[in-house]
Amino acid sequence: MKRTIPSIPQLYRNAMRWTEIASVLSKYGLAGWLSRFNIDFISDRLKAPDGEVLSKLTQEARIKSAMTELGPTFIKFGQLLSTRPDVIGPNLAKELEDLQSKAPADSFEYVKEIIEAEQGETLENLFVEFEEEPFASASIGQVHRAKIKRESTWLGDDPGANDSPIMDVVVKVRHKGIERAVETDLDILAGLAQLAERLDDFKNYQPTKIVAEMSRTMRRELDFERERNNLNQFRAIFANDKGIVIPEPFSRLSSTRMLTMSFLPGTRLNIYDGNPVNGITGSDIAREGAHRYLDMIFNHGFYHADPHPGNLMVMDDGTIGMLDFGMVGRISERLREDIEAMLVAIVNEDVSMLTTLIKRVGRCPTDLNEAALSNDIADFVGQYSTQVVAQFDMANALNDFVAVVRNYKIMLPGEASMLIKVLISLEGTGRCLSPDFSLMEIMKPFQRMMVLKRLSPARQVRKMRRFYLEMEQLAEKLPQRVSNILEQVQSGSFDIHLDHRRLGPTANRLVVGLMTSALFLGSALMLSYKVPPLIFPETGPIGIHDLSFLGLTGAIVSLMMGFRLMWSIRKSGNLDED
Repeated sequence: MKRTIPSIPQLYRNAMRWTEIASVLSKYGLAGWLSRFNIDFISDRLKAPDGEVLSKLTQEARIKSAMTELGPTFIKFGQLLSTRPDVIGPNLAKELEDLQSKAPADSFEYVKEIIEAEQGETLENLFVEFEEEPFASASIGQVHRAKIKRESTWLGDDPGANDSPIMDVVVKVRHKGIERAVETDLDILAGLAQLAERLDDFKNYQPTKIVAEMSRTMRRELDFERERNNLNQFRAIFANDKGIVIPEPFSRLSSTRMLTMSFLPGTRLNIYDGNPVNGITGSDIAREGAHRYLDMIFNHGFYHADPHPGNLMVMDDGTIGMLDFGMVGRISERLREDIEAMLVAIVNEDVSMLTTLIKRVGRCPTDLNEAALSNDIADFVGQYSTQVVAQFDMANALNDFVAVVRNYKIMLPGEASMLIKVLISLEGTGRCLSPDFSLMEIMKPFQRMMVLKRLSPARQVRKMRRFYLEMEQLAEKLPQRVSNILEQVQSGSFDIHLDHRRLGPTANRLVVGLMTSALFLGSALMLSYKVPPLIFPETGPIGIHDLSFLGLTGAIVSLMMGFRLMWSIRKSGNLDED
């Protein structure tokens, strides 16, 4: 039979990469094992890429180092995993947030080849100047400074107000072979997820679905057209806001493999010295930036999902600049309503409502201990509902909330997990600018707005419209579904599939109990009717005579089985356990 490449198991298709991954993972696992022994001459020779001894690293740090060593796909995957603290835990999520790629830059000849192939013109005709050396190189691509003529035919969606004939831009170009490398690693990650799905410890987290979801996100980041569209959407949202600057994308000079956008002349927050800019202090910048983020989240449901200090800038006039729109977050209106209801429940100390909302938003395991969950939620609410707003620690509150949810193996939707990560990062960035920054204080006006919006006629009309559409859809499908069921019943092809859980021991006890009862009753009848062979034909001990041997034997066996059954139930509740 003819075999094609896709029909070969991916384990064999990517054997060399599998071997490399297994080697790296084994190395970092070996360092953790050696750390329990005093074998310094071996363990001190195993080092991470940055030179630190592996045996001295925490488990989270080893995972981070392993992902860094495995390359761009695993670095990006780790960054995406940092948005799921409900799956991997807050400590590992915090460690993976710092994953940075220092991918080697491609040659200028390759960059020039890509640009000319995408645009169909020479580099000299496209740009007035183009710096050969990139000023940044990350996991997906590298960035070059350049200059273009400010002509209407070259501009993107917003020509801007600058009358200068020359404009500074940055050009982002995808790395050579990155598509193939990412697809190979995603194939391997899918295989690892399938293996993890078979383990009880990971089954509840549905690793295959998580990997599939993050694979879609990674593939979208490879497409620079999506980032250009994101830039245009955010520019439209803040079109009338002079306090924030977003790069202008140029459609004419962009494609799936390259993105050209305006250069922002400012200072990134990770190197900002804290001195006032144009009379605006770091505290002002933190408050204004947080306000705009909360506006994106709660008013537009569409937000920049990576607010770390390297992606935010202080412009020369004191305004705020945003960079890197490859990762964005979206929140559906229904989830927004649930999140708003959770915040209101915390403020009102309504433990019952908050517990109900958590169970509705998340995917709960079948053996969820609802009473224990409610108690932990009550402790959480009691701890944070009484804190002064100006001193409220949002990061710790969200981390504690995630710890409670994770402890009960409740899976939050991806968009909710990303929002939690963004709020934690946002408060951390604000604290870098102003030590007394409180995100909860910035959220107070939004909390009042949430309450008013929930009661607004427009919100109620939208909910009624949505309810009507769902009922209309149900009314259309219900008759046909009922008709199909009736036809199957009439034809005798209607099947009901039941999935029982942990009924084996119960069934065993039931069967043994029935057998014991039947044997005892049968033995009693044989003793009563003196079924031969008989023992003690003459008067025996204590006046006993003419006993049925079979009846006596059956009675003794049934009594032993009964005692065995009672002992098993008393000890473990399971006949299969001693």
